[in-house]
Amino acid sequence: MPRSSLEPPVEAGPTPTGPEPNLHKLSTALRDRVEVRSLAITGLFVLAAFYTLYFARAFFLPVVFAILLDFLFSPVLRILKRGRIPEPVGAALVILGLLGFVGAGAYSLAQPARSWVSRAPASMEQIRGKLRLIRRPVQEVSRAAEQVEKAARAPASESGPAEVVVKGPTAAERLFGTTQTIVIGAIEVLILLYFLLAAGDLFLQKMINVLPSFGDKRRAVEIARETEASISTYLVTLTLLNVGEALAVTGAMYLVGVPNPLLWGVLAGLVEFIPYIGPTVLLLVLAAAGLTTFDTLGHALLVPGAYLVVNFVQSNLVSPLIMGQRLTLNPVAIFIGLAFWWWIWGVPGAFIAVPLLATLKIFCDHIETLAPIGEFLGR
Repeated sequence: MPRSSLEPPVEAGPTPTGPEPNLHKLSTALRDRVEVRSLAITGLFVLAAFYTLYFARAFFLPVVFAILLDFLFSPVLRILKRGRIPEPVGAALVILGLLGFVGAGAYSLAQPARSWVSRAPASMEQIRGKLRLIRRPVQEVSRAAEQVEKAARAPASESGPAEVVVKGPTAAERLFGTTQTIVIGAIEVLILLYFLLAAGDLFLQKMINVLPSFGDKRRAVEIARETEASISTYLVTLTLLNVGEALAVTGAMYLVGVPNPLLWGVLAGLVEFIPYIGPTVLLLVLAAAGLTTFDTLGHALLVPGAYLVVNFVQSNLVSPLIMGQRLTLNPVAIFIGLAFWWWIWGVPGAFIAVPLLATLKIFCDHIETLAPIGEFLGR
């Protein structure tokens, strides 16, 4: 029957729905997903950068060396510019002076180095003979182990497979590359260094012009100037310290009686550009040189002992006193940087590892978001 108009309308009950969505949980999940995605993209970018640096080292090494040398010689070029010498002429004078210094040093040390290298096979036999008494117990143990291995191993057939010997690159080629690569890289460094020095502040001015705000321009100038000053101060101070150590090692080798003491002094000054690794390698080389030069074991051990004393005084007394806080880098960061750049670029990478770390620290100290990295690299 039809409903009366006086009856109140029947209210509809609540429509059954599911649980209300939690917007906070949804936003958190989306944010975590974005962070994971960003982290993955960053990781892929880092791996791609490592891959590029490793396989394109023939391109990047001359560029990095030229930029560091530009930091080193820019103050010299400014001094020449104050003397009203144009920048292209001043750059040519710097390049000629560098070539003359390196050429004179290489010419004076080439013959002693060649004589030591030519005597290397005979020297190894002398070292084996002098160390025979020390190695005898180890040799006896090794001989017994070989006999046990031969007894346990089945006899091999007389007609075995032909042995194929593949000649690989020498140790020097693996460390430094071939002679052609070294010469081409040196020419690239000199040409690029000349253009960088002759251009002066051209690249800095262009970078400032493209930056949008005045604050960014001022920060770019501060980073560039402080980087140049810090790297220049570090390289000049380190070079002077290494020259002093080279002179001290030369005198010590002369007093001990080692032939060609200047050669060992120059090597001592060069390896100091590679902290930890360089002095250790030279210590072993000097021990071998002492064993091949002198008859008695005590006199032979004086050679690495004298270098060890000089290096200890330089590393623990002279360097901290002169360097002070000019380059405050974390020793752990230095060691990690050495291992990384050695792996990426070999010995040349180890030479420039510390200047690159110093440059990275100065850059990070001026960028607020990268400040934690600069804090980690510092002491």
